[in-house]
Amino acid sequence: MELFERLESNVRAYSRVFPVIFDKAKNAHQFDEAGNCYIDFFAGAGVLNFGHNNEQMKRALIDYLSEDRVTHSLDMCTTAKKIFMESFESIILKPRKMDYKMQFTGPTGTNVIEAALKLARKITGRRQVVAFTDGFHGMTLGSLACTGNQLFRNAAGVPLEHVTRVAFEGYANNGTESLDQLRTLYDDPSSGMTPPAAFLVETIQAEGGVNLASKEWLQALQSLTREFGSLLVIDDIQVGCGRTGRYFSFEGLDLDPDLICMAKGIGGYGTPMAMMLIKPEHDAWNPGEHTGTFRGQNLSFVAGTEALRYFENDKFLNEVTRKGKIIEDSLAKIVKNYSGSFCTVDKCKCPGKPPMKHRGRGMIHGLCVGNGKLAAAIVKTCFENKLIVASCGPEGRILKLIPPLTIEDKVLEEGLRIFVSALDELCK
Repeated sequence: MELFERLESNVRAYSRVFPVIFDKAKNAHQFDEAGNCYIDFFAGAGVLNFGHNNEQMKRALIDYLSEDRVTHSLDMCTTAKKIFMESFESIILKPRKMDYKMQFTGPTGTNVIEAALKLARKITGRRQVVAFTDGFHGMTLGSLACTGNQLFRNAAGVPLEHVTRVAFEGYANNGTESLDQLRTLYDDPSSGMTPPAAFLVETIQAEGGVNLASKEWLQALQSLTREFGSLLVIDDIQVGCGRTGRYFSFEGLDLDPDLICMAKGIGGYGTPMAMMLIKPEHDAWNPGEHTGTFRGQNLSFVAGTEALRYFENDKFLNEVTRKGKIIEDSLAKIVKNYSGSFCTVDKCKCPGKPPMKHRGRGMIHGLCVGNGKLAAAIVKTCFENKLIVASCGPEGRILKLIPPLTIEDKVLEEGLRIFVSALDELCK
C-alpha cells in the first residue's frame, strides 16, 4: 500500500476504507494479492449488478475483441450499438409500452445528469431546477449543484447556482407539504418564485441514505411538474437495471418521466456507459450540442446487450425479489433484536443511543445505526471478517447493502451472517 500512499492523490477514498490490494474477482467475491477472499456487498457502488467477470459477458467481449471489431467510435453507427439499441427497444421499452429515444452521453452518471439539465433548460427556456434534500447526482458542477452533500459541494470552488432545494419525502417528517408550498408559490405572481425547468429526483436516494419515496408522493410530484410545464427527470443511475426487482425503479408507480438518466449497471461488465432516455417530443438537441469523446463505448454495448438478456423473461427479476426478501428479513430481525437497546424513531438526529432502522426495496437496503462513527466501525469490522460493505447518507450513518444481483444464496447468507456478527460485537 506504500506505493499508493506515495504516488496516488489524497483524493482516494474507498482504498482507505478497504486497505488491501485487490487482484481477482468472481461474481460476489473479490480476492486480494494475498489470496484472501471477500464477499462483496458493495458491487462497485451499484455498477456490478451482474457480478464480477460475468461469464456470458466475458465470452462476448473476448469474441468481439478477437475479431478486431470496432472499440471506439464517438457517436458513429456501429454494429455493436445497433444490436444494443435493438435489444433495449425489444426487451425493455416495447414490453413496457415506453416510447423514448436514446442518447449516449459521456460514460458516467454525472455526465448524463449534465445532459438532462442542459436539455431541460433548452426545452423550457428556464434556468432553475428543483432538486431534493439528501439527493446525490454527481460531482461535475451542474450535477453537483443538484447534490445535497456539503462535503462534495464545498470542493466546487465556485457558486453552485440555479437549484432550488426542496424536502424529499420523509425529510423532517415532510410529506407532500413542500410540494404543496411550491404550488402555492408558483401560482402567486407576487411570490418571486417562477416554475423550474425540471424536477430532478431519485425514487430511492441511494447515496443519500436509501430513502424511499412513496407512490403517492411521486405522483404528487409528477402532477406538479405537469401543472407548471416543467420536466420530470428521474435519476435511475444506481437503482435501475433490475436493482429494485423491476428494470426501472419507478415501474408500478404510475410515473411517466420526460427524461430518464441511466449509467452504472447498464454497461453490464463494469465497463463505462451512460444513457439518457428522452421522450421524442423533447429531443430538441442540435447535432453536437452535447458531445463526449467516449460516448461510443462499443465494449459496453457488447456487455450491455448480454446484460439485457437477463430481462427477456421474469425469472431473473423474480430471483432479485426473492433474494431481496432474504436481506429484508435479516435486517428486520436485527431491528427487532435491538429494540431494547436502540430507539426506533424515523429520523436519525435523536440524542442518546442511535436508532436502528432499515429500509429498502429489491436488493438495495439500508440500516441506519444513528451515527457515522459506529457505522464506520461496523464497516471496518465487516471488512476484517472478509465482507465488503459501505456506509452512506448524512454523516455516513447508514450501512448500505447492494450485493450483485447474481449472488448465490449461500454467499448472500454468509455475508449477512458476518454483518450480523459485526453488529453483535459493536452494538451490544
